[in-house]
Amino acid sequence: MAVTPATPTAPLREVGALIRGARQNQGLTQAQLAERVGTSQSAINRIEQGGQNLSLELLTRISGALDQQLVSIGGAPQRSHLRVQGGRKLSGSIAVNSSKNGAVALLCASLLNRGVTRLHKVARIVEVDRIIDVLVSLGARVTWLNDGETLEIVAPAELRLDAIDADAARRTRSVLMFLGPLSGRFDSFRLPYAGGCDLGTRTVEPHLIALRPFGVGVDAQAGWYDVAVARDGRSTRTIVLTERGDTVTENAILAAAAHEGETVIRNASPNYMVQDLCFFLELLGIRIEGIGTTTLRITGQREISAEVDYWPSEDPVEAMSLLTAGIVTESTLTVTRAPIEFLEIELATLAEMGLRFDVSSEYPAANGRTRLVDITVHPSQLRAPIDKIHAMPFPGLNIDNLPFFVIIAAMAEGTTLVHDWVYEGRAIHLLDLTRLGASVTLRDPHRLDVSGPAHLSGAEVSCPPALRPAVVILLAMLAAKGESVLRNVDIIARGYEGLQERLVSLGASIETFRD
Repeated sequence: MAVTPATPTAPLREVGALIRGARQNQGLTQAQLAERVGTSQSAINRIEQGGQNLSLELLTRISGALDQQLVSIGGAPQRSHLRVQGGRKLSGSIAVNSSKNGAVALLCASLLNRGVTRLHKVARIVEVDRIIDVLVSLGARVTWLNDGETLEIVAPAELRLDAIDADAARRTRSVLMFLGPLSGRFDSFRLPYAGGCDLGTRTVEPHLIALRPFGVGVDAQAGWYDVAVARDGRSTRTIVLTERGDTVTENAILAAAAHEGETVIRNASPNYMVQDLCFFLELLGIRIEGIGTTTLRITGQREISAEVDYWPSEDPVEAMSLLTAGIVTESTLTVTRAPIEFLEIELATLAEMGLRFDVSSEYPAANGRTRLVDITVHPSQLRAPIDKIHAMPFPGLNIDNLPFFVIIAAMAEGTTLVHDWVYEGRAIHLLDLTRLGASVTLRDPHRLDVSGPAHLSGAEVSCPPALRPAVVILLAMLAAKGESVLRNVDIIARGYEGLQERLVSLGASIETFRD
């Protein structure tokens, strides 16, 4: 990669993330890498956090210790690709990591707290790094503790809004969730346009509707959102969301927490990341009634100063990803620490399709609130469901889990209609499965006909610019006979920590190469 990010800290963070990924790929601890390089474990920890300057000589030693060229100086960026030897059975068990979507909401919420926020077991992914870059540019002190196990955030008394890292902000749609907390502290501010995956047209209007009762007005000008907050002194307000979206609900919750008085939010999403946010805000002293329902009653406060520790809940989308890996490779595989409340419809749909699986007794997550189970899938004769498969707001089938049913349906007997009604054009990215031999036909930008059972064979495919379809193609390559190449896979790191290495630990044959 060429080191050319916009802010002084961004190059070191990106190089640190590369080193961390390469170390984890080889199964090395920080101490073991330090021994190879001839430095201390604390130095490796600082390097991976982006908190230490790197000389060319030290970078060369680290590259040699990892047997990998990490950066190219002055040249074109190196792209990461995966070579997959498919057709292998997987086995063993694997634990679900904490959720990406939960983590970014909690990081945005940390701006509300003038005290110390510690988030434990946060996913070390690109999306999290981008939000951290934005927080640091605003003046927050952000530190990885305990060998990267804990993220500590201390928001400054005065945020440096004019110094915001616009480059990092524009590469993540999650920056929209700064609107809520910032509206409680400032009468006017600017945010860069939000980015993220290529999922077609996605309007921000539902966010603006949710925030208007707090006096928030937004004017889009030349790549920026100019925000003005007109405070009317109301002590109560009611919001009816026109879209039961996850980030829209989170934005409304964050604004309600930052404004004094009582806010009622109707048609709220009760999805996993929303519940995580509510659990965290309760620890900050915010009173919230109705968690897990579509009506929330929140009593906010403008001044919050608390020392709080929180463990984000496990990610149901990652759980579905891992279950899919076992299903399409016809393996016996156990996925542990799966948040069952947010997978019940998916499992019911899979049962209708003939999947054999076992579910353990429930046990609590580290946050004490989320219910977890272990799920074991077995090789099964799959059949197409009678009805179409489509996503719905929670408690329906998760919209981010819908793409996994395309490759599962491709392995089933019969024809399945998959309806992705939320995103404009995401279904188009899944047509790349035909390169591997799947029968996937596009009815329109939202609907796919999938016929099976497919007999997949290796092929070379360029990674689509959308996270979930990219992972679906990788999982299909695990099931395909022979060798496959998935090119330009950096987008997968947006939402998954060490996915390649974790699949390899289950018996998959995947190697990274760059050119």
